[in-house]
Amino acid sequence: MDRTARFERETLEHLDALYRTALRMTGHAQDAEDLVQETYLRAFRAFDRFQPGTNARAWLFKILTNAFINSYRKRAAAPRTASLEDAEAFSLYHRLQRTGSAGAEVEDQVLDALGAEAIRLAIDALPPPFRMTVHLADVEGLSYEEITEALGIKKGTVMSRLFRGRRLLEHTLGEQAQAAGLFRSRQPEAQGART
Repeated sequence: MDRTARFERETLEHLDALYRTALRMTGHAQDAEDLVQETYLRAFRAFDRFQPGTNARAWLFKILTNAFINSYRKRAAAPRTASLEDAEAFSLYHRLQRTGSAGAEVEDQVLDALGAEAIRLAIDALPPPFRMTVHLADVEGLSYEEITEALGIKKGTVMSRLFRGRRLLEHTLGEQAQAAGLFRSRQPEAQGART
């Protein structure tokens, strides 16, 4: 009984964050619930190996991630690939800055024009490795070290995925911002001059 009470005290406060992350991973509420349930089942079974005083949140995210990866590998016939073509030449911040916006106003302008739902959908559309890293860093607020522990990857990989994921997100949001009229597209002459 004491073990159950300790488990609940250490882990239940992270239930909402785990569910949000599972929902981002799976894209479906029922699958997210199943994934969180699987995570807590695995965590309870392994609770005797959990070191009291260590980071329970990162430990749970690692279990969640491993459970998702295992189910994803079973379902995925072929890995999805992401194209970063033209990502370096594109910068939403700089394009908005040319229209007269500056500093924190750029973020406010994008949020006002696109809305939080469009940004959430853009994050959900990222390929899984980038989506998870961006979500854990920018939505859940985990540090590089916590993401490293949760995903079981090196810090350099976390940094790389976060950079590339943010660039892909920036590209998607840039297209939406352009469609919303926040800035004009590049001049056709300038694009033709490159080829």
